[in-house]
Amino acid sequence: MAFLSEDRRAESGLPQPDLDVTDIYVRLRSRPSDFGRDDPFTAHMFCCVLALGLSEAAGRPGWLAQSLALGREDLTCLIERWAPEAHSLLDLASEPEAIELDDEEDQIRELLLRFRGDSSDESAWLAAILAKRAMSPRHLWQDLGLAKRDELGRLMQERFPSLASRNVNHMKWKKFLYRSLCEMEGFVLCAAPTCRECSDFHDCFGDESGESALARLSHGKPSNS
Repeated sequence: MAFLSEDRRAESGLPQPDLDVTDIYVRLRSRPSDFGRDDPFTAHMFCCVLALGLSEAAGRPGWLAQSLALGREDLTCLIERWAPEAHSLLDLASEPEAIELDDEEDQIRELLLRFRGDSSDESAWLAAILAKRAMSPRHLWQDLGLAKRDELGRLMQERFPSLASRNVNHMKWKKFLYRSLCEMEGFVLCAAPTCRECSDFHDCFGDESGESALARLSHGKPSNS
């Protein structure tokens, strides 16, 4: 298994956002599909991720696929099902056919796929998206464009229930994913006998409040501050 840096902050190579991410989100939700009307939470979730990805892509061909770790076919299917208005905001033909994840991203994706609650395309897409967005520096719910941490908790419970049920102490999701990987591979991350006795307790379990990425970018603030 490749070395897992719990707090990886490598440059993603994505351009700085210059589109109004909130306007993009509102536009994506303005024309819901039948899927979106039947399942508004899943539609909200995908529209948040797409709005943030489109803002990061800033009109540059191929960047959306890199941002979400989904190739052209998956992106096309996701958009047609959950955010058809996105067709007017990008040229899907310019997105790459496939996206390669690095070792660390692929390990997170495989972990999520192992524990997904169903065999739907949506859960497979989310495994890739979560793996890619987990490499960004902010809280995972913010790096997904969600409004608050509770939405990520609901996503995990609905899509990866047996994995989410293990996070009984509400560990930060990025930390929890890395810890789960290491435990599965037989690695021991912590020297402390219990989390409560660990000097890094706040780093794993501290407050995850903050402004959503959609709000932050709409205010003109950088996404990693």
